[in-house]
Amino acid sequence: MVSLLTIVGIVVAVFVGFNIGGSSTGVAFGPAVGSRLVRKTTAGALFVGFGFLGAWTVGRNVIATMSSSIVPATQFTPVASVVVLFFTGLALLISNLYGVPASTSMTAVGAIVGLGLASGTLNQALMFVILSAWIVAPLLCFGIGVGVGRYIYPYLDRYVAFTKFNLHFIQFDRSGTIPRPSVNQNASPQDVVGSLLVVVIACYMAFSAGASNAANAVAPLVGEGGSLTVNQGVLLAVFAFGLGSFTIARRTLETVGDDITELPILASLIVSIVGGTVITILSFLGIPASLAVSTTSTIIGLGWGRASRSAALSELVTPTPERSDVEMATGALVTSRAEEVPVGPTIGDLARHEEPPERPEEIPDVPDVGAEGPADLDKRSLFNPAAAKRIATMWVLTPSLAVSASYPVFVLLL
Repeated sequence: MVSLLTIVGIVVAVFVGFNIGGSSTGVAFGPAVGSRLVRKTTAGALFVGFGFLGAWTVGRNVIATMSSSIVPATQFTPVASVVVLFFTGLALLISNLYGVPASTSMTAVGAIVGLGLASGTLNQALMFVILSAWIVAPLLCFGIGVGVGRYIYPYLDRYVAFTKFNLHFIQFDRSGTIPRPSVNQNASPQDVVGSLLVVVIACYMAFSAGASNAANAVAPLVGEGGSLTVNQGVLLAVFAFGLGSFTIARRTLETVGDDITELPILASLIVSIVGGTVITILSFLGIPASLAVSTTSTIIGLGWGRASRSAALSELVTPTPERSDVEMATGALVTSRAEEVPVGPTIGDLARHEEPPERPEEIPDVPDVGAEGPADLDKRSLFNPAAAKRIATMWVLTPSLAVSASYPVFVLLL
């Protein structure tokens, strides 16, 4: 007979997955919905489908790590499972209240570490590997962002354009018995390619989110002596994702996120590819890591690299008297006024239903790296430095609080 604690654990797991699905759908499909490439219902369906694919394949490795490798699976009694899930859900609540994307992966692992310390069963060698990955992954994403922003992004921005359609990208002729789909007549071939890229990368982001986040919702309930099998855990997690995707995500898809609303669509695609790939690789290796941390690190790196184009590498290390005004800023993905190349629509433009600036017929060449230009970049920054500090603080604070708060609870319970 199913115990009351098992039912409570499943309910809390659904709550965690519900919030993950709501927030992750907005992050993955915000640009696609804002550009009218897909509808909100379609975005929810795609997120659930590709999230399930990620959880059912790569996500199993992360579930195995969190359910039986950090601490033995026998430690996850019904009470312990509920406590771990409680602290994971509490982190989501705090992040929603303060508007900061706290890492559910880090918080869940922190609560499991508290269990391991209280029971004396923590796998310290594995935790060293996980902590190392938590340090290396953001630095890697930041480094890739810097390289792309400094050397590649301006050329992509010059040739790649994205359009906000007044009508949805796919139209349906409902005059007959069977609706017939057709492509928006206002779409150019370049628009079609760009639009497909936006949707494909959104689906890839959903795959990565499913791979990394399924364990956060159900890992304590899975494993030897657990309430659920791995297959049941994946299905429960995806079911919870779906609840969030088709309900609270509808609002998230409209607002997209206040702290990164000025992120151009081109930049958001680069961020999704880099952050999603790093997290997918870590998930394949069974290492729980944060998609939010990786993507935000990439954003900061892109902005820093973009701002550094006007200086040579030697001047970044030691500014010369002639170039003493060199400043690095995270809000630099928007094109410099010196280059006179208007940016494509940002996520904020789409969320606010604003029209992006028109691109001229003749676009000037991209200045070489180190070419002089005015130091003041366009004030429409893609990222708020104050928000970056707040987010970084929460990344360190939430798992630390999870360990320090869960440890005395487990000491009393064990």
